[in-house]
Amino acid sequence: MSASFESAHSSPASPAAAPPEEPTLRSIGRLFPYLWEFRGRVLIALALLIGAKLASVAVPLVLKEIIDALDKPRPELVLPLAFILGYGVLRFASTERQTGGITRDIERGSKAMSSLVGYLLFRITPTVLEILLVAGILFVKLDWVFGVLTLVTLAAYIGFTVTITEWRTQFVRRANTLDSEAYGRAIDSLLNYETVKYFGNEKYEATRYDSSLIEWEAMALKSQRSLGYLNAAQAGVIAIGVTLMVLRAADGVVHGTLTLGDLVMVNAFLLQMFQPLSFLGVMYRQIKESITDVERMFALLNRPREVEDAPDARALDVVAGKVKFEQVNFAYNPDRPILHDVSFTIPAGKTVAAVGSSGAGKSTLARLLFRFYDVGSGSITIDGQDIRRVTQDSLRAAIGVVPQDTVLFNDSIYYNIAYGRPDATREEVIEAARAAHILHFIEGLPQGWDSIVGERGLKLSGGEKQRVAIARTLLKNPAILILDEATSALDTKTEKAIQGELLEIAKSRTSLIIAHRLSTVVEADEILVMEGGYIVERGRHPELLAKNGMYAHMWALQQQAEERGGQ
Repeated sequence: MSASFESAHSSPASPAAAPPEEPTLRSIGRLFPYLWEFRGRVLIALALLIGAKLASVAVPLVLKEIIDALDKPRPELVLPLAFILGYGVLRFASTERQTGGITRDIERGSKAMSSLVGYLLFRITPTVLEILLVAGILFVKLDWVFGVLTLVTLAAYIGFTVTITEWRTQFVRRANTLDSEAYGRAIDSLLNYETVKYFGNEKYEATRYDSSLIEWEAMALKSQRSLGYLNAAQAGVIAIGVTLMVLRAADGVVHGTLTLGDLVMVNAFLLQMFQPLSFLGVMYRQIKESITDVERMFALLNRPREVEDAPDARALDVVAGKVKFEQVNFAYNPDRPILHDVSFTIPAGKTVAAVGSSGAGKSTLARLLFRFYDVGSGSITIDGQDIRRVTQDSLRAAIGVVPQDTVLFNDSIYYNIAYGRPDATREEVIEAARAAHILHFIEGLPQGWDSIVGERGLKLSGGEKQRVAIARTLLKNPAILILDEATSALDTKTEKAIQGELLEIAKSRTSLIIAHRLSTVVEADEILVMEGGYIVERGRHPELLAKNGMYAHMWALQQQAEERGGQ
């Protein structure tokens, strides 16, 4: 059975390899052109975030003044009241509730880019800024020891976080891989339950699933233990840093070098500073994963298109619809040529059929004409225009395809037929259905034209799906028609009913028929017999039978098979 025209055929290029290693900073830097498009919003967001952090840093300073004012023997009520009002204003200004909303407005790209920008721009940068501001204030307002303790604690915290996270990432990834494998095995065995039962392999499948779960469980435990180590290290660093700084502040209060407000200020700074750091481990791992995803995305964006419009490409001008293949050679992979020096012409309004065994290169002719791929050498022209010199949109608008394997949208029958030409009138859609011999079936359904066909058309039989595909192509009304095993899914009665209609339609169009069943091509103006990528015979049906060659042999075999099937 020949490959479908619409099948997901592998690229002639080698399979997509892993993206090349790219420096992290360069990967992050490549995001900025996309951010620059929204520079106004980004700058406003950053300005608001910096303002919020400045307000946040000012809160402990005002709190210190309030405590010191109230710590006097007879405090003046006016001064504390002013600071208290200022404290309330600063608390309001330091809120961060809208950050997520701003991020959503800015990020329209992939999840990875959104995560990277969200973490780097709206979490990491403000947190680092706040820590530097706090260290600077403590250094200037109190003494250098506080600033040094702040920075040393931060450095130790980040060092432990990065080191342990790098180490535990292997357990997390392996656990995720094993979880996916176990899930895949379970689903696979359930989907193929009949095969499992045919061979009595229920215990074998259960054992396979159990083995995956056992290994996953061991790796999940390692992941949890390593997370415990990370949390303990982070908590220990923060505890030591906070203790040293509070001891230093308390000692200053006792010796009169610091006020009670200074102690409260230091404590407030520490609470503000280390709270966002608690998410650093998670952020670091997700940033690394996001960078990997972004690198892959950019690698895909940088891959050259296999088929691209020429810079001076023009729209195809279909005058008559004459198609010509001239000494065409082609290979999906260099080491496996598919077509060898193929030359033929489909005169305007005529029908040419290509027949042969599977792998002979028949469907490749259709893919090249539709320009899913470009020829290796030689040329394909339509009305004298090389299809490599015209736009793909105009080329494909002129060609209609009825594939072997029809894929339908999970929508109504009307939508699927109208998809051939979305601006068509209802009367034109109905007429296309009538021509495809499916109108009676549609009108007999309880929901009629509104009947949902299911995912990929699973609620329709193979023949019904194929007739929908034929109707859809007829509605498009193309100048050039490709029938790629178009009736292979139909029963003999339905095939004969549609076959005559297809041939009638093909008479007014330049048509290429790809067929395995020879009974579908007996009326073609020329039949190409292909084998191993070569055209080994050509002619009309009676001429080829008279040659008593490969075509005659294929015809005899198929006739015998039909006779045996009818007995």
